[in-house]
Formats: sequence, structure tokens, C-alpha cells
Amino acid sequence: MNRDAAFEALAAEHGPMLRRIAGSYEADPERRRELEQEILLAVWKALPRFRGEAPVKAFLARVAHNRAVTHVAREAAAPRRAPLDEALPSADPSPHDRLEADDLRERLAAAVRALPLSLRQPASLTLEGFSPAEIAGMLGLNANAVSIRLTRARAELRALMNPEASR
Repeated sequence: MNRDAAFEALAAEHGPMLRRIAGSYEADPERRRELEQEILLAVWKALPRFRGEAPVKAFLARVAHNRAVTHVAREAAAPRRAPLDEALPSADPSPHDRLEADDLRERLAAAVRALPLSLRQPASLTLEGFSPAEIAGMLGLNANAVSIRLTRARAELRALMNPEASR
């Protein structure tokens, strides 16, 4: 399979994950779309370096997070907060349940974006289904450090999602 075909197959299969990673770093819809394009370009450039030592999903997530960190660092001078314009699809049949689920997803995405970078990375990767050991490999940390960061991230997310409960 040539590089173009490999890229298109990976983008089709893992595009939703890459978009969610971009969304966990950028709230503004236009900046998020820009970050999504930056991530896809970074994936394209990184494909020749993929040696198959880790699962392709982990490789793509690492590339996406590295690009997102660079994006955040570049945008740090002017932090912006905007509501998410897209919610993840819901399997709930009831319109009321769907609205509640969409609201919860939006609040969770905003809370993840509010985390410090050191906690945001493992939290967003956990939400993508990666284990602490896999996250450790992606971030160049040991699994114990990842577990500690995840514990801290969960505590901060609880406080951000339920501010009245933390008083």
C-alpha cells in the first residue's frame, strides 16, 4: 500500500479520535479545525517514521498530542474559550436524553481543556481508551507517573464538573 492510500485509510479509521484530541486542546471551532489540519499534516509527515513498534492507534495519538501541545504553546499568549459547536454522536433515542448527553460531553470537553497540560494529555488519552502503560509509552513517562497524573486529573475534573460539590 502506498503512502497516500495508507494515509487515507488511517485518516478514515482514526479521524474521529484525531478530531476529539484536537477538541480536547482547542475550543474555538475555527482554531480547532486549523489544529485538525495541522494534526493531519503531522500524521502525513510522520508516516514514514512509523516502524510498527507500537500499535498504529498509539502512534497516531502521540503524533496528534505532540502537534496539539505545539499548537497550545503557540496560542498561549491569547487563550480563548468558546463553546463547542459539535457534540459526539449519542446512541440515546430520547431527544431529552440526547440533549443531556450532549451537554455532559460539552462540559467534559471544556473541563479537560481547563486541565494543566501535564494532566490534560493522560486524561484525553484515557478517554480515547488507552491504558496507563500505553500512555506512559506515548508520553515518555513511567506507568506510575501516569497513574498519579490520572488520579490528579480525575480529582480536578470532578471539581470542574461539580463546582458546588467541592465547596
